[in-house]
Amino acid sequence: MMATTSRVRNNLTLFSGVDDVLSHRVRLVLAAKGVTYDFIPVDPTRPPEDLIDLNPYHSVPTLVERDLVLYAASVVSEYIDERYPHPPLMPIDPLSRARLRLAMLRIEHDWVPQVQAMQLGGKSQADAAKKRLTELLVQSVPLFKASKFFLNTEMSLADCAIAPIIWRLESLGIPLPKDGGKAIEDYGNRIFRNPGFVRSLTEEEKKLRDMPE
Repeated sequence: MMATTSRVRNNLTLFSGVDDVLSHRVRLVLAAKGVTYDFIPVDPTRPPEDLIDLNPYHSVPTLVERDLVLYAASVVSEYIDERYPHPPLMPIDPLSRARLRLAMLRIEHDWVPQVQAMQLGGKSQADAAKKRLTELLVQSVPLFKASKFFLNTEMSLADCAIAPIIWRLESLGIPLPKDGGKAIEDYGNRIFRNPGFVRSLTEEEKKLRDMPE
């Protein structure tokens, strides 16, 4: 559950953007685990002194647990999954784990930059990113049709990576594909109705779209 903002760090503290897919990814992992933490909202253009001291890149998300400081959403997400093993968010067998790691790498390298360009870039950058993200969505329709969750029968870290992007499609003006859009919509609703997903949202993110009934 998201705790109130505090400069006094308790057991676990997350420096997080309030509308940022990478920070949302980590908050969703924490919510899926039912882990409580101190939440420190960060404006990436004006990082607080605490974050500057802790993280050489001054980036979010940054997780602090006592003397341990972690950054990069992929590193933080896997640490949380291993540090708090129940419920597990990665399959047991090496082949399935490798497949999901590759999927998360594609999301981080291909999907996330398009969202960031639409949120932070100029018009030409945003238009190009919108076109590219629409293409990626169309190409991924078979993956959304193939299983209840993303490449897996149970919710995994891959869902925590892609669900924040699916949540933002409407606010970014990205239409669902005519062929297969229902599969993506159904996938999103399965995730969005989960109480853990609701807990992962900041007030700013709640305003991006209506919650499914």
